[in-house]
Amino acid sequence: MATLVINVPLSVLDLAPVAAGATAGAALRHTTELARRTEELGYRRFWVAEHHNMPAIASSAPAVLLAHLAAHTSTIRLGSGGVMLPNHAPLVVAEQFGTLEALHPGRIDLGIGRAPGTDQVTALALRRTMEGLSAEGFPRELADLMNYFSGERPGPITATPGLGEQPAVWLLGSSGFSAQLAGLLGLPFSFAHHFSAQNTVPALALYRQHFRPSKWLDAPYAMVAVNAVCADTDERAEWLAGPAALSFLRLRSGRPEPLSTPDEAAAYPYTEAEREFVRQRRDGQATGSPETVRRQLGELLARTGADELMLTTLVYDVADRVRSYELIAEHVAGGLRREG
Repeated sequence: MATLVINVPLSVLDLAPVAAGATAGAALRHTTELARRTEELGYRRFWVAEHHNMPAIASSAPAVLLAHLAAHTSTIRLGSGGVMLPNHAPLVVAEQFGTLEALHPGRIDLGIGRAPGTDQVTALALRRTMEGLSAEGFPRELADLMNYFSGERPGPITATPGLGEQPAVWLLGSSGFSAQLAGLLGLPFSFAHHFSAQNTVPALALYRQHFRPSKWLDAPYAMVAVNAVCADTDERAEWLAGPAALSFLRLRSGRPEPLSTPDEAAAYPYTEAEREFVRQRRDGQATGSPETVRRQLGELLARTGADELMLTTLVYDVADRVRSYELIAEHVAGGLRREG
C-alpha cells in the first residue's frame, strides 16, 4: 500500500506583546495588522492567548480582541489559545463565544485551558472565590460549558447567544491531564510545546491512546504550538529571539517586564544557570533562516506526528514578526509534510 503524504497546515498564536516604551494600544494594533497579513498568507487559524498581570502581554481579554479581529478579517479562523476556564464562569464563556459564533459563523475556535494562566492572587481577583480554581473542578466546569452550547441536559438557564451557536471547542494542555480528557471526550487537542517541550511526545501519546470517536471527531486531531523566529539568516533570527528568552527568564524569576529590544537582550549579563535555563527553553523550537526553520519544524513533525502546527513568534518589532511569518509561508510551509 502506498504511503499517504499529508501537507501540514500552519496557524498562528499571538500574545499581543507589549514592547518596552510602547503601549498596550500599539500592541493590539500590531496584532490586528498581523492577523490581516497572516490571513493573506494562507495561515489556517489565528489564536490569541489569555494572560493577566503581565506587563509584556496585552491579550488579557480574548473574546473582546477576537471580536475586533473578526471585524478586520474575513476568512481566517479565529480563536482563543486559550480561555483559562478556572478564571471564568462557564455561562459567561458560553455567552461570549456564542456571540462570536453567531456574528461570524464557522470561523470561531474556543480553546480551553485548565490552568489559571496567572498567579493565584490574580486568579482570585478574577474569579472572586477559590471555588473552581482547582484542577479537580475543571471537568465539571467544562461539562457545564459544553451543555450551555448543546442543551443536552436541560436546566433553568439558557445561554443566549450560546445555545445552538457552538464554536469549535479545543482542549489545550502542557501535561497529560488535558491530553487524556481531550481523548476521552473526542475533542481536538493543542499541546503547548512552546513552553513544555519535554512533555510533548508523552502527552500526544496519551491523547491518541485514550481517544474515543465523538460527534466532533472520528479520529484524533493534534496541534502542536511551537516558538518560531525566522529571518534571512540564522544569526539575525538568533538576535531577534533574544528578547523573548529574556522576557521568559524575568517572568519565571517573578520580575515580568515589557519586551526588551534585541540589543538590550544581547547585553544582559546572564549567569551560567540563566544561560542553561534559556538553552533548555529553546530546545526543540524553531529559530533561524528558512532552511533552518524548515529542518527544525520537519524534525518536530517527525517526532510528534502533529496534524497541524501553531507558530508563536515573540519579537520586539512588529515588522520582524510579520517578516517571520512571510518567510515561513513562502519558503517553509510547502515543504512540511507528514505520513498519514
